[in-house]
Amino acid sequence: MVSAMKQRRNGFTLIELLVVMAIVSALLSIVVPRYMHKIDVAKEAALKENLNALRVALDQYNSDKGAYPEKLTDLVGQRYLRALPVDPVTERRDSWIASIRHEEGGRKVINDVHSGAAGNAIDGTPFKSW
Repeated sequence: MVSAMKQRRNGFTLIELLVVMAIVSALLSIVVPRYMHKIDVAKEAALKENLNALRVALDQYNSDKGAYPEKLTDLVGQRYLRALPVDPVTERRDSWIASIRHEEGGRKVINDVHSGAAGNAIDGTPFKSW
């Protein structure tokens, strides 16, 4: 009889396991939305930094060469950037939208760049307007 009671106390009952699972799921329902929001905030901050780096590189290229580049890859080829940054929202390097300006002689140059991500930021502004 003593060994039977000893065996019973070594494990958890179904009720105890259900209570623990209920507590864990309640905590997760509070934590997960906050975590996902922080991920979105971090992606937006990284997008702003990457856009700033691209715009600074465009301006430096223009200052050195006297004209803006025809392609974004020219910034990498001329070593103004090591590599095109990743758009953190689309998670791609080729989703940047270049603002093209026509110069004299019909030459098309890039004077600004925007995100190619669809949708809106947390503040409601479209990513494409950044």
